[in-house]
Amino acid sequence: MAGSLLGQDSGSSAAVTVIKRALELESESRYPQALVCYQEGIDMLLQVLKGTKDVTKKCNLRKRISDYMDRAENIKKYLDQEKEAGKYHKQIKIEENATGFSYESLFQEYLNETVTEVWIEDPYIRHTHQLYNFLRFCEMLVKRPCKIKTIHLLTSLDEGSGKEQQSSGLEEIRESLRNHGVQLELEYSSVIHDREIRFNNGWMIKIGRGLDYFKKPQSRFSLGYCDFDLRPCHETTVDIFHNKHTQKI
Repeated sequence: MAGSLLGQDSGSSAAVTVIKRALELESESRYPQALVCYQEGIDMLLQVLKGTKDVTKKCNLRKRISDYMDRAENIKKYLDQEKEAGKYHKQIKIEENATGFSYESLFQEYLNETVTEVWIEDPYIRHTHQLYNFLRFCEMLVKRPCKIKTIHLLTSLDEGSGKEQQSSGLEEIRESLRNHGVQLELEYSSVIHDREIRFNNGWMIKIGRGLDYFKKPQSRFSLGYCDFDLRPCHETTVDIFHNKHTQKI
């Protein structure tokens, strides 16, 4: 058992809890989550090892840590193979009124210095708050570690009273991006329905509600108005895939 070789101090108990969770997730074939727990648990066990004086306990603990490292490495290799084969799939369910799902929190794991091009397909980049959502997403992309050069947006054209606002808003965003060395390619479609985001490092994210999954803030001076990690969300599902050969939309 995970806790059989550890003492009862708070550090040991926490490590045992995390490792047990990793084992449970692995047995349920929830490998991405299991890998995260193994990595966290191993770090905690290494801290326990530093504080262990008994030679026998240290030896046994080193072996246990080595075993967990092997399990984590095997999971990592399996996930890498799944990515190469285009079979990787992770699903996140955002509950009604949940918080902690800003664009940074949701996408940061999949952004690195290799990301230079992004394709966004979202039919609802029309109204003011949706334009701000897209702007906030673009702001995230131009920050490090990304080296974004081109953003492709495929959306639907507002044929009503908001047409001019949509056009001028997107043009302002395009100009602002240009000032940061990023090209925004706009395309409109009257039949677009699906919502998805592709990065040229192989990651593809499909969000049921597209970028528009945040609820309206209670007021201009309420928590969550600026920090979207504090903004309540609408219920939606996020599906994450990996394809080595990401194609343009």
